[in-house]
Amino acid sequence: MAERDRIYKGKIRQSGIFNFKDFYEFLYDYLVDENYYIIEKKYVEKIKGDSKDVEIKWTAIKEVSDYFSFEISAHWFILGMKKVKVKKEGEEVSMDSGTLEIKFDSVLVRDWENRWENAPFWKFLRGIYDRYIIKSRIDDYGIKLFEEIKEAIAQAKSFLAVEGQR
Repeated sequence: MAERDRIYKGKIRQSGIFNFKDFYEFLYDYLVDENYYIIEKKYVEKIKGDSKDVEIKWTAIKEVSDYFSFEISAHWFILGMKKVKVKKEGEEVSMDSGTLEIKFDSVLVRDWENRWENAPFWKFLRGIYDRYIIKSRIDDYGIKLFEEIKEAIAQAKSFLAVEGQR
């Protein structure tokens, strides 16, 4: 089985006005542009009167070598989302209002193809390989994944800040 090292766990939260459709597309496109393959594991909308709650689960996977891959999980919660009219540059624009929270979790996956799992001897060799031979490479990939998730979160926050000013 592949070895998984959690690199980062955090969240962003915003209450107010945003454009859900544009933000969803922005974050999706950003991750795809960074060479991630995105799997949407869950998309649920619960309608409550004139508002709705939305829950989305994404897993974004990026193969960085034949031994390492990056995995980012994004768990979205949007509570009390309603359509509102906002004036932007003299024109009335339809936006969304509510509380948005996205929990991010990033994992460095080693031996993602399970090549070292065929026999106990290979598992033993993988332990030696990881601990002594490529220890610095594991650390370097961990730093790279940390920087990528921090940049993705910064981009998301920036987009929401710009959207909230409309």
